[in-house]
Amino acid sequence: MNRVALCLSRAIARVTGSALGPYQTAVVRIGFAATWLLFLLREYPHRQELYGPDGPWDFGLAQRLTADNHAFTALLASDGQAFFEAFYALAVLTSALLLVGWRTRTMSVLFMVGVLSLQNRSVFVGDGGDNVLHLMSFYLVFTRCGQVWSLDARRAARARAEQEQEQEQEKERRPGTDLVGPALWTVSGVLLVAAALTGRSGGGWLVPAVLWGTWAGTALWWAVGRWARSTEPRILLDVVADVLHNGALFVIMAEACLIYATAGWYKIQGSRWQDGTAVYYPLHLDYFSPWPALADLLSASGTLVLLVTYGTVIVQVAFPFTLFNRRVKNVLLAAMMTEHAVIAVVLGLPFFSLAMIAADSVFLPTAFLLWLGGRAARERDRVLRRGAPALPSARSPEADERPRVGFGA
Repeated sequence: MNRVALCLSRAIARVTGSALGPYQTAVVRIGFAATWLLFLLREYPHRQELYGPDGPWDFGLAQRLTADNHAFTALLASDGQAFFEAFYALAVLTSALLLVGWRTRTMSVLFMVGVLSLQNRSVFVGDGGDNVLHLMSFYLVFTRCGQVWSLDARRAARARAEQEQEQEQEKERRPGTDLVGPALWTVSGVLLVAAALTGRSGGGWLVPAVLWGTWAGTALWWAVGRWARSTEPRILLDVVADVLHNGALFVIMAEACLIYATAGWYKIQGSRWQDGTAVYYPLHLDYFSPWPALADLLSASGTLVLLVTYGTVIVQVAFPFTLFNRRVKNVLLAAMMTEHAVIAVVLGLPFFSLAMIAADSVFLPTAFLLWLGGRAARERDRVLRRGAPALPSARSPEADERPRVGFGA
């Protein structure tokens, strides 16, 4: 009984004492932000047909659908062309800023608003990758995904270095000098109040509640950092943020496992998957054949088609059960990522594959991510040394101590 209580206390201390998986959540943030950014840029010439107020799925049809399914979309606040163009540009901007990790707390909320608004505006133009992005954009709001590999991490490291320097010089540290965070908070508050007063806060209650909760929580975080006379309130807020982060991280992992498990078990029930010919047919559909010669080459061997068909089912069904064995999990993870990369090229589904690879990244081992980050940093420094003096490293010191990020981080 004492052993069980000890294990339970250790688990609680681990969940409440730190934000787990900082590198994994950073890769997930970068992956989904890059996927959505590339999609918006590629579809920029077609944005009017996809999401515009005068597109085939016009403003009136969208209003009728969201009145029934209560889906959130800020694009129904106005049918003006200028509003749509401004919103699309804002979605592109927030995706880019989330990618580099600038004010990740605020940008993750705006990123979610952009994804949900555009996708729910025209629900019939998406695919499976859009569904994954739809869900993950909501989960990212609750994570501390800017702990590493972000401009927030760099800013936090510089702030701590300045604080240490001031302490050495015995100067008083004056918190609350950040002006960008309060400005973002004020503007977002005005928009939320305006949406509430005009009744244009979107369908349903969940997303507006998350927006208001995040807005109030950010204000509380900043107020405690500025006026609290002791460290207890800040520690309490850190614990709450860590619990939310770890819970969202668990949900992301469970969601990825659920996607593969359901896909695998549904495939088992199909006759084409049972006889080993299922992979052959999508290779010969005109809609999924950007490279017909390559598709013909892959489908020319019946043995190869059989192995890929059965291998896909086996990997998808087995993956959730391999999480308890690190080596087997890493092998299947590499196989799934390779499969999605092949799907992106052969079937012409790059954004679906990027979304799935981004979701799979939550299972990547930390040692590999540290090696990858170090390799990228060395390549960056080598490029910078050729043309200009190298900038300070953007890697934050989470490996030694968690950064205390500021307002909106």
